[in-house]
Amino acid sequence: MFFLFGIGTKRKPLGAGGVRTCPRCHNTTQWARVRQFRQFSVFFVPLVRWKRREFEVCGICGTAVAA
Repeated sequence: MFFLFGIGTKRKPLGAGGVRTCPRCHNTTQWARVRQFRQFSVFFVPLVRWKRREFEVCGICGTAVAA
């Protein structure tokens, strides 16, 4: 018998975030809102999700700031 399972970190885009100045690249731009979570799956079906967090990500350099 064989089982196919996995644990990984997933990101789900939630849409546009606010307009702000990035602390890393110092550009003012529209940020994207993202939800990140860890999940356990069996046979490519997600069963459990944990550590859910929301971020806003800079569109230029990719710096993430907690929303």
